[in-house]
Amino acid sequence: MTASNRTLLSWMLREEWRLHSELFGGRRFGGFPLVVAGLTGLGTYLLAITGTPPESVIAGLHALIALFGLQVGTVGLVGRDALRDVLGDVTLLIFSARTLPLSMQRLLSVFLVKEVLYYSGLFITPTVVGYGTVAVVRGAALPTVALAWVTVTLSFTLGVTASLALAALATRNALAFGVAVVAGTTAVVALGVDPVSLTPYRLFTDPSASTLLGALVPSTVLAVVGIGLFEPTEDDGDDGRRRVIDRLIRRCSSDGLTRRPLLAVARSAGSVWKVVFSMGVLLAVTALVLQQVTVATGIEPGYGIAFGTLLGLGSFTTYSWVTQFDDPREYLRYPVGYDEVFAGTLRAYLLLSVGAALVYLAVATIWYPPSEVLLGAVVQPPVALYVFGVTAYLTGLTPNELLFDTPRFALFGGALTVLATPLVVASLAVSIDPVAVRGVAVAVALAGAIVGYGLTRRAGPRWTARLRA
Repeated sequence: MTASNRTLLSWMLREEWRLHSELFGGRRFGGFPLVVAGLTGLGTYLLAITGTPPESVIAGLHALIALFGLQVGTVGLVGRDALRDVLGDVTLLIFSARTLPLSMQRLLSVFLVKEVLYYSGLFITPTVVGYGTVAVVRGAALPTVALAWVTVTLSFTLGVTASLALAALATRNALAFGVAVVAGTTAVVALGVDPVSLTPYRLFTDPSASTLLGALVPSTVLAVVGIGLFEPTEDDGDDGRRRVIDRLIRRCSSDGLTRRPLLAVARSAGSVWKVVFSMGVLLAVTALVLQQVTVATGIEPGYGIAFGTLLGLGSFTTYSWVTQFDDPREYLRYPVGYDEVFAGTLRAYLLLSVGAALVYLAVATIWYPPSEVLLGAVVQPPVALYVFGVTAYLTGLTPNELLFDTPRFALFGGALTVLATPLVVASLAVSIDPVAVRGVAVAVALAGAIVGYGLTRRAGPRWTARLRA
């Protein structure tokens, strides 16, 4: 790396830290990695004492970090509209090619390196430390944990580069984006290629020169495609497709407090397709993890419970999108209470998150027994309602800003762990007593829905009092 690129990398790292620390709690943000390590260690310990195989835990860790990389790397799908709403009219270095003598390709190259370095320190390394502490205590070797850190970091890199490549295709040509996704999926299925063999997880399970090459090549190819094709866009949403979506939203709901967040998502960069995309990624990642659990342990997991749980937990991103343009204080000027605002937001959230999840679950009947898929359709909405209630109560209408506040993030992570742990264990223990375990899973999900609804009802009075104070 040249001296000028090292300088640019240093500026980008400082910009990212200042941006996060100013938005997310100042000095308290410095404790965020410690909370991540603690929550990961707690989750690993709880899964271990309930009999979850170590292979399942580490496979899930690789998948979740890859999914996190996909979220982080969506420069094109997140768009500049959301950044403007939070920060005002500012220009980040990644979008400064028009004002500085720097090419977009150079900026993106340094940006990818910055993402890996920054999030390795903020999130990935603490995650592996939390997992590794428990794993070593329970007999794992230190070199195995060190290898896990390498492969988990490479999984994050794969997620970031895949997201950038997909965003690049989408900005160039939406049709090309769709064709690339369909063609890639079809090729993998038709050729009988194990998708895991193209990921860094294969390097963890079978360290060798060939698997190292297999872990590096996909990320490199995706990075080259993304850097070469990506173009930042200023999308005002004034086209025929957006107008069609607007009309559909108006027909779906006559309630203004429900229609407003729906239109906010539809008119933002990526439109409602980012919800569809994120749910599809969640389903695919869950399927890959469950496949590896079966291969590694011989246990046939409960696909329906696992699909419903992770699709429900992943609905947090939908909450972020339906509230991305909300200014909490603006509602104080209108003759509506916050209980009504949260009720409208909940309807929009469920319409998008549950609707997208049900579409993918319907498609999943091609590969999985309909009874399992139906169970997933039963579990997902209650889990999504629980996520909404916890998020609304803890963060109000500004989830992105407040969840990186360290104490609040700890509460949020702990609340999700309380519901997720018994459901994950149930999905892995379903072969012991299929009827009883599935019944318990549904009961746990419904209990979560009751708690989520109660928290939603309490969120309105809580945030009304806090904002008026």
